[in-house]
Amino acid sequence: MALPTDTATGAGFWDGGTGLPAIQKKRRQWWVGSANVAAYGGSLVLLNEAWYKNEPRSKFHTYDDNKEWLQMDKTGHAWTAYTTGRLSSQIWQWAGMEHKKAVWLGGLSGTAYLTVIEFLDAYSAKWGFSWGDMAANLSGSLLYIGQELAWKEQRVQLKFSFHANKYSDPMLDTRADELFGKGLYERTLKDYNAQTYWLSANIHSFFKESNFPKWLNIAVGYGADGMWGGYENKWEDKDGNTITRYDIPRKRQFFLSPDIDLTKIKTKSKFLRTCFFMLNAIKIPAPALMLDSKGKMKFYPLYF
Repeated sequence: MALPTDTATGAGFWDGGTGLPAIQKKRRQWWVGSANVAAYGGSLVLLNEAWYKNEPRSKFHTYDDNKEWLQMDKTGHAWTAYTTGRLSSQIWQWAGMEHKKAVWLGGLSGTAYLTVIEFLDAYSAKWGFSWGDMAANLSGSLLYIGQELAWKEQRVQLKFSFHANKYSDPMLDTRADELFGKGLYERTLKDYNAQTYWLSANIHSFFKESNFPKWLNIAVGYGADGMWGGYENKWEDKDGNTITRYDIPRKRQFFLSPDIDLTKIKTKSKFLRTCFFMLNAIKIPAPALMLDSKGKMKFYPLYF
């Protein structure tokens, strides 16, 4: 839903709020602060239900997981920090905060939010506080902050896409339920075999005098496949039997695909501008060329 607009000033979500009277800035900033607390708190509750609720607890400890999941989890941390910071910064600007201050406050909010999650990991027996995760979080925040300070725009955006995998092998289907959950929300969050992260660059932003459409992007993606454990395809089933599936290769995947910067589509509708901004965190389905770490190349007419 679109954020409130002010009919007297005509200021809307993407028009900024620096010209608002002080009383309206105060009102908006109170609204934004309250919304942040509710959104962050609510999402942490949902995350706890999906990820931590049924896991054993422990005392605070660290864990080096930098080699897990072919670094897909680290890329996910960067995307979350980038996307959270991008949204938070824009909302603070709508509330009347000066651009540079909003960029720092909003941009670092993603890292702050994910730091709380690291502490949840730190007290979970299965995971631990990861300095690699923290580095990924900060890199996502700095990708947003650096571009805003340098260009006052996001010429290169970090995006996400997901395709729901179906596993016809009963053994793998059972393993997927154990690892990734059964619902779409859990699968989207946990199934690293079905995620792709993209650096999507707006061509016109780098070549201002060119005739390239302002909405046209070129995206480079990273994904992985064949992962049935953090480090190797070996696990124990519910009966205590050791299962090894070394016949399934663990592969990195690299993609090249066109993309659309939805925020460059002109519209007078503040509601549509809000929707386009939110949806721009997701890479649109499009043709894609994939090259994996085993040397296999494949063309997808439409890749999600």
